[in-house]
This record gives sequence, C-alpha cells and structure tokens, in this order.
Amino acid sequence: MSTAQGSKSKKPADTAFKQQRLPAWQPILTARNVMPVFFALAAAFIPIGLGLLYLSNIVQEYSVDYTRCYSSSNPTQTCADYINNNRSLSCHCTVPFTLTEDFSPNVYIYYGLTNYYQNHRRYVKSRDDFQLLGKLSNPPSSDCFPYDFNGNKPIAPCGAIANSLFNDSLTLQYSDANVPLLRTGIAWPSDKNIKYQNPAGELKNAFKDFAKPINWQKNVWELDLENPSNNGFENEDLIVWMRTAALPDFRKLYRRVDHSVDMFSNGLPKGNYTLSIEYNYPVAGFGGTKSLILSNTSFTGGKNHFLGYAYIVVGCISFFLGLLFMLIHIKHKPSGISENVVVVDPSTSYH
Repeated sequence: MSTAQGSKSKKPADTAFKQQRLPAWQPILTARNVMPVFFALAAAFIPIGLGLLYLSNIVQEYSVDYTRCYSSSNPTQTCADYINNNRSLSCHCTVPFTLTEDFSPNVYIYYGLTNYYQNHRRYVKSRDDFQLLGKLSNPPSSDCFPYDFNGNKPIAPCGAIANSLFNDSLTLQYSDANVPLLRTGIAWPSDKNIKYQNPAGELKNAFKDFAKPINWQKNVWELDLENPSNNGFENEDLIVWMRTAALPDFRKLYRRVDHSVDMFSNGLPKGNYTLSIEYNYPVAGFGGTKSLILSNTSFTGGKNHFLGYAYIVVGCISFFLGLLFMLIHIKHKPSGISENVVVVDPSTSYH
C-alpha cells in the first residue's frame, strides 16, 4: 500500500544514532580484567571502614533506662503502673547514676524508645502538612482520622503522630546544680524554617477555634511560653517528633547541654548525677522501654558501628573475590595466547 500523498513518513531518519550504526564497545570480562577491580575495592573499603570504626569508638555515650523507675511519692509503685491506672495524671521519679569519665563537648541528650513502630503506614500518613504550614482549615485533612476532631472542634495539630507526642520532662542535676539544657537547635533547619510555620497573629487567638490533640496536656500555644520562636507549630520538640523513625528502636534529640555556663564549659564532668523525670508517656503497655542517652559526636555523627563494619565486610568480600579470580586466571590462562584473541583454523573454509 502506498503512502498517502502529503502524509509524514514514519521511517527513522538516516542517521548513525537512529539507524543504530554508532560504534560500540563490548568489554570481555575475564578473570584478568575483573581481578584488579575487586582488589581496588578492597583497598578502598577496608581503610574507610577502619576509619569509621575509629571515629565511632571515640564517641562517648551513656544510657539510663527509666522505664520502671519508682514513684517519688510511693516507692513501692513504678511510675509505669501509676500512669497506666491514672492516664490524666503525672508521676515523678528520680534515677541516680554515675559518669566514670568526663564527657567532652558538645554533649547532647536524647530520649530512646524501643518496640515503637513509627514506620507503620497509617501512622506515617496521619498528618496534615498544610495545617503545619500555618494554613488552618476546617475540616482538617482526612488523613488525620480519627484524630481530626475533638468533639465539634477540629484538632491542631491533627493526626496520630502529633497526638502521640513524647511528653516526658527530663532534667539533670550534678551535685547541687542543675545541668543547663537548651531547648532549641535540636531540629533540622530545613524543617524549622520551611516545613513548619505558625499561623499569622497571636497564637492563642489563631488557635481559638481549634482543639488540642486528645492525649496532650497542654495547648499547642503553650509548648514553650518562655521562647515565642519555639512555640506553636514551630516548637522543636514537636518538629523532632514529627520526623518519624524508620526502625522500631530509635532515639530522638531532646536537649543540648549549654556549655556557656562555666561549670560545664568543658563538657560534663565525671561524678554523680540525678535524672529527674516527670513521667507522662506510657510505653509498658506495648512492651516498650524508655531511656535517656548522653552522647557527644564525631565527624561522622554519633556512636554507630554498623557503617564501619559494613565497609569492612564489603572490602573483605572484594578481596577474597579478587583472590579467587587471580587463582582462576593462573590456573586456566591459555599458554602463549592472549585471552582476547580469537584463533581461526586456516583449513576451515566458509561459504
């Protein structure tokens, strides 16, 4: 059938690219060619892994588990049991501990939770990002259900993530002095400056038509009354919590030690400390634990041996594969003939 007059031909243009005439290189992967690659990987990965392990080992870390601390008002009852029976009340307890070495600055305080699945699909999507940008609406996003309304009022911030905000209050004492802790500088700057914004106007008036999350003891405008820039949706404790963890055992940054105070300018001195806890957050019901972690950091972050071991393991595997290919090359290399030369029998005729 002839092509209709004036119709455009579908035949590709007569170019090297469209007619697939471009020169191509097809490497022949032989034992001799692959062997140097594996040795090079081993030479790079093993030193990097050893360096990462060294940097991880110089990080100082101390953990205090306070899941089952005993109530200060009733030494025979744990705070975990107390708040399970009185969910609207708080429990106070103290845990003494001793640092056997000086912690060099900068010292960070984390809270750690275990068996807590923040990575559940419905939990992760249970939020309203437009609301957190200060664009309050009624009704809030349907993703927040069933934490979208409290009675007839919409909730701000809505959703399961905000509703489950970690609300234990942790303070440290060294001898007779309180360790000065900073509530700011703990969230990612990108989150603080871009993803979370307060609505315009005075916070209390901006949220007057909205209810606090069901499990909260404070309103959103009361999270940090002493520091207006760290209040409302821009509160850094809230921002840190809203960045969900990928694994069920995780830690989140809680405070920074203020090293501008003379007693702690060189870090945390060794000695006896007391952790005071206003115990509000229940974890015993799902078999979880809570802990406070003191830690400083290195160039690569906190104490974590996984990455160093991973580099070393990959480097060792590459080294043994390189040895394997070297043995194959020595054993099976054709004598006197290059591996990449094709030998043609001249007596063979081709028609």
